[in-house]
Amino acid sequence: MRNANRPITERTHGIKACGDAAKIIRRSLLLGTIHAFCLAPLAAEEKAEPQTEPVEETGKVRPADIAEKIRAIFPGITINSEERFADVQSVVCLAEGYLEVIACAKDSREHESIVMVEAKPSHIHAALLLIGARPGNPAMRKPVNEEGTRWVDIPPRGQAVRVTLLIPDEKGVMTERPISDFLSPSKDESGLPEVDKAEEKFPDSFLFAGSHTHQEGDTKTYIADVNGNVISISTFGDEVLCLTGHHAQENHALAWQINTDTVPEIGTKVTLRLRPQAAPEKQE
Repeated sequence: MRNANRPITERTHGIKACGDAAKIIRRSLLLGTIHAFCLAPLAAEEKAEPQTEPVEETGKVRPADIAEKIRAIFPGITINSEERFADVQSVVCLAEGYLEVIACAKDSREHESIVMVEAKPSHIHAALLLIGARPGNPAMRKPVNEEGTRWVDIPPRGQAVRVTLLIPDEKGVMTERPISDFLSPSKDESGLPEVDKAEEKFPDSFLFAGSHTHQEGDTKTYIADVNGNVISISTFGDEVLCLTGHHAQENHALAWQINTDTVPEIGTKVTLRLRPQAAPEKQE
């Protein structure tokens, strides 16, 4: 495990943690991504191939058409704009052990995550924007003097997003269950839950933090696409969704583990459902 006492900015490839980072994500990268990869192709397609159905009379694009286009542009993601949730196709990648993340990208943190998603983290971020979610920022450290000798901790912020898993039952029917069903408190050496965690329930909502971007020349990189942190329990400082506060990464500090009674077998295909809550998480 990496040392959580190091400045979070060191764990994000040298990106300076400042308020402008969130603005860059919201305005420059992701809104541009949505327009370039989703809205613009839709507009071009409408001009090239006018609809022959009643859509022409209303001048509106049908939600089903938008959803189909999004699936083509953002593989592994389905959006329900009416009920305001995004479904991300996933695969169970861990059967037992301590957890640092809930969901990770392929070839990243499968050894400490419940599921591996089949979509790019930046596409998940864009999908959340499309259903009206408001991003904030992961936990960061910001220099308060030019010499960089004094720092201030910035807490994570963002709209609350409820996380559930759709898993197959005995008959193969997909059943939606809260993410808390798949975690249990970590246990001490005797195999019993830690006293202060025995009655604690894992939260079902995370903050839409929104990761960071790093620009080098004309290339802008969404850091979660590189490190694979989609939904984190531990604080890495580059996750798309995170818990409130700061959570260490050392082994002895990991408070949650797989609930072996509820998690499907490794390799089981499941759906990660992300549903923005009506109101944003209370900001401190």
